[in-house]
Amino acid sequence: MFATQNFVAADLGASSGRAVVARFDGERIRLDEVHRFANGPIALPSAAGTSLYWDALRLFGEVKQGLANAVKCCDAGLVSLGIDTWGVDFGLLDRRGELLGNPYHYRDSRTDRMIDEACRRVPREEIFEATGIQFMQLNSLFQLLAMVDQGSPVLPLAEKLLMMPDLLNYWLTGRVASEYTIASTSQCMNMRTGAWATRLLERLGIPTRLLPSVIPPGTLLGSLLPAVADETGARSVTVVAPGTHDTASAVAAVPAEPRTASGPAGEGSDYAYLSSGTWSLMGVEITQPVIDARTLAFNFTNEGGVCGTIRLLKNITGLWLIQECRRTWNQEGANLSWDDITALAAAAPAFTAVLDVDARDFLPPGDMPARIQAYCRRTGQAAPEDKGTIARVVLESLALKYRLVLDMLDDLVGRRVGVLHIVGGGTQNRLLSQFAADAIDRPVVGGPVEATAAGNVLMQMLAVGAIGSLEEGRQVIRQSFATETFEPRPSARWDEAFARLRGLTPQASTPSGAKRGHALAPWEAKPLHTV
Repeated sequence: MFATQNFVAADLGASSGRAVVARFDGERIRLDEVHRFANGPIALPSAAGTSLYWDALRLFGEVKQGLANAVKCCDAGLVSLGIDTWGVDFGLLDRRGELLGNPYHYRDSRTDRMIDEACRRVPREEIFEATGIQFMQLNSLFQLLAMVDQGSPVLPLAEKLLMMPDLLNYWLTGRVASEYTIASTSQCMNMRTGAWATRLLERLGIPTRLLPSVIPPGTLLGSLLPAVADETGARSVTVVAPGTHDTASAVAAVPAEPRTASGPAGEGSDYAYLSSGTWSLMGVEITQPVIDARTLAFNFTNEGGVCGTIRLLKNITGLWLIQECRRTWNQEGANLSWDDITALAAAAPAFTAVLDVDARDFLPPGDMPARIQAYCRRTGQAAPEDKGTIARVVLESLALKYRLVLDMLDDLVGRRVGVLHIVGGGTQNRLLSQFAADAIDRPVVGGPVEATAAGNVLMQMLAVGAIGSLEEGRQVIRQSFATETFEPRPSARWDEAFARLRGLTPQASTPSGAKRGHALAPWEAKPLHTV
């Protein structure tokens, strides 16, 4: 008989967080949420007028509360705790190990124009060759460059940089280290070697003394500090670094069968994944990074995965637009639930407008319905006026962006990916899942909703020897959670709308050197310069 083992996943997203207890009976896991809390940017007066920060101390308190609640509900005790969070953001420690100020929020405006400034100092091709990471102004690299460029008084005092889950783990255990999957989101790491891209950072004037040692996902970090153990009652819990980037944990729990297919780019999985939440992250699992002119032209990223994998993916603005619309409408007194908004969208007319959901218009928080309307007018489209039509425009545009990115993935891996697995909270929006299947003209498998927490726990189980491999863990996931398949309903209207999106999206053009309608094949890719 297998004795049930209990694990705790602290899963912190950009809009909310929770603590989940996972009970593993040897074949299946059952997840029980024991704590939930809100998260989001805190606006404070600053030299720039207003700056956005994370309330890191409150988040640490919420992690401890979640752990204390888990202790109370588990008579058999807890084996371990693992934390995962969003990527790119970090805290800085001084020489005494104390936090220097509040960590900035990735939507803070101080990184405006920092990509251009970085590429003025080091050519874009050389930055990509050194890191293999897509260019987004929110990346840690550009946050650090902003601190250098703007003369931050904190930077000269800083001794160590810790990404958000690393900072929380440091406060739990006293260990200073950066877990590989979260470090890879920074655009400060050489994804070919798994080491920090120190030469690039030096050329940009970023101090490399800040960089901690890198540890692999599944590392046992150690016991809780005595004060934390006493406060929470978790005196026998081991802290594990799972895939501490939430997307790495979510991808670990994709319940795909272990089928592979071959193409000019080599062998890989015969499915793509989409982690759907505030952000949508679409990609494939591979064993070596793809760093060439095609991935640069398409602005794809090579982030670290669990168990020796690379996540070749693209960040897509996800349900952020709907989240901000709902926040605005409810501030105005509408009191709409997520189901209410989906029902309004389902009843609204189709294809009234198309958005590039990744346009800079939609990056900051604010009155999103007004921004959507202004974007439509600016791009020569009729602006949606009512709530249902606005919501439908967003959902259809997301599905169309999925098609655009999946077409790029097909080019990069040299074959047509067979099925799309959507995991995470966004799978609860069945209308979006069906739109996605219709837009990409391929089956979509939705679930599990709790993929991030499940993948976090999977890596804890692997770390303590409760399972023997990633594939064994995915078999546990398949046995534990139901999924739903959405079959495509092809329509010429999706093709017409897709053509409109391509006209709005800069990256829809082919890479330099490619023939019209023909993306560069692997053997056509131009070599990049070395940093």
